Amino acid sequence: MNRFEKDVQSKRNDLIDSGVGFIWSFGFFALIFAIGVIMKLFV
Repeated sequence: MNRFEKDVQSKRNDLIDSGVGFIWSFGFFALIFAIGVIMKLFV
């Protein structure tokens, strides 16, 4: 075991972090898509 495995900075589950990252990235692209659709409808 190396020293990085002994001294872990974050004890949280990686699944939670990856899920949060996926939701944020999906929400960002959905927002960009929604803005584009609204602009196409009204312009």
